Amino acid sequence: MLRDELVTVFGGSGFIGRYAVRALVKAGYRVRVATRLPHVANDLKPMGVVGQIQLVQANVRNKASIERAVYGASAVVNLTGILAPTGRQTFRSVQAQGAQYIAEAARDAGITRLVQVSAIGADANSKSAYAQTKAAGEKAVLDTIPTATVLRPSIVFGAEDSFFNRFAQMALYTPALPLIGGGKTLFQPVWAGDVGAAVLAALENPGAQGRIYELGGPARYSFKALMEYMLATIQRPRLLVPLPWLGAQVIGLAGEIAGALPFVPTVLTRDQVTLLKSDNVVSEGMPGLAELGISPASVEAVVPTYLYRFRRGGQFAPAE
Repeated sequence: MLRDELVTVFGGSGFIGRYAVRALVKAGYRVRVATRLPHVANDLKPMGVVGQIQLVQANVRNKASIERAVYGASAVVNLTGILAPTGRQTFRSVQAQGAQYIAEAARDAGITRLVQVSAIGADANSKSAYAQTKAAGEKAVLDTIPTATVLRPSIVFGAEDSFFNRFAQMALYTPALPLIGGGKTLFQPVWAGDVGAAVLAALENPGAQGRIYELGGPARYSFKALMEYMLATIQRPRLLVPLPWLGAQVIGLAGEIAGALPFVPTVLTRDQVTLLKSDNVVSEGMPGLAELGISPASVEAVVPTYLYRFRRGGQFAPAE
């Protein structure tokens, strides 16, 4: 049964956005997906019934487009973010200024329910521009709409992720994988489906208003442990070579230079290396998925369902 409520989702065509849109649609909301390139997001429409999902063009650097996107909505979700700057899409313009523009447009439209998806590690005092601007975005949203909810996921995994898939792809063509900083950094991976469910819960739970939640899965792993698990899952033994921080910074610089070229993806940046120097896990005492009524899925339950394609025999490869 469709509800007479419209939720505008900025960044709804992205990795996490697709799971958030699916959760909202299943709950009966009408969803307006605001994206820079709506013509490439038509695959979202079959998630709902005819007319339930609307695609509109919007750019978080353009106030007028944001105002059009939130018009008539009863709630807003902001999932926009980047891992590396490209052209005019900078950390500040997307993650700080963009979040502020969205919050201001929502406030001016009389909207009091807004969910801002940030990241664990958001910190105004961080040496990472990514973490600084995530923190600036959170502050701008909560200052503008005090009833907003902030969600900070750890590293997010799922069928379309750029973590397990990226390293599994690398393992197809190289005999060794680097362990940046020795692979000791801790992560608490969270399934994208649980993040999508958290977006829905944050919108519907009055007790979530004005609060910050840190979202992590049921277990913590070192970067090395995650690489070992990934390699065992795809059944491709590879050397894991410790890479000192200085060496990682040099590779990050090379990655930035290569990423500045047309059609060359950025593999690693110096800012990402800086982020890897800090553990990415839920802080002690912070509310999380449990407080939102969500029991998180484990890495072991989900990752094999999509990494099988990297095995030599695909999904029919015999267990080793």
